[in-house]
Amino acid sequence: MAASRVDLVLPCLDEEQALPWVLGRLPTGVRAIVVDNGCTDRSAEIARELGLLVVTEPRRGFGAAAHAGLEAADAPLVAFCDADASLDPAELPRLVELLEQGGADLVLGRRRPTIRTAWPLHARLANRVLAARMSRRTGIRLHDLGPLRVARTADLLALGLRDRRSGYSLEMVLRAAAAGWSIREVDVAYAPRMGRSKVTGTLRGTVTAVADMSRIFTEVSR
Repeated sequence: MAASRVDLVLPCLDEEQALPWVLGRLPTGVRAIVVDNGCTDRSAEIARELGLLVVTEPRRGFGAAAHAGLEAADAPLVAFCDADASLDPAELPRLVELLEQGGADLVLGRRRPTIRTAWPLHARLANRVLAARMSRRTGIRLHDLGPLRVARTADLLALGLRDRRSGYSLEMVLRAAAAGWSIREVDVAYAPRMGRSKVTGTLRGTVTAVADMSRIFTEVSR
């Protein structure tokens, strides 16, 4: 990949334990955009000390952070990845290659747990139900929401994504499918996260995410 070909958005809320590892795994040609979503630790300082672009998004919510990063991106391609070390940015080139070869407009990383405890049972079951609903709605066989993903920056901005909570990633898939995009999955490793989980690692977080996504299914027309 050529230099500055991909901007990688890393929504970040207190990930100082994991962030150095994640940033150390960036492939050549990928610029990290760290979005400070209300960090109370040194996450943002760590990123700035490394000379990285840090965007501050005071509105709490994954969608708010992810979209702030998207709006700050200026590379032709934009990717998204959790900043908790559960996903490896070094796997991005395989997703980017599929996109650049014309095989897809949106590439999702299908999580494959490295160990059983990497993906809690309640979260895995919720994802299975979500994937089935996505498949029925889009007409595309999908197995995972794909927190590691890549698309063309201009096209993604043109989708006009509106959710700023846990439904952002789902809205992206549904609106992309409605726009006629080709959506593909690529297997990626999924490891236990570092630090405290805020969403799917807890039952309460999973319930909140499911509620947000149920709302998105209603709001986004076929």
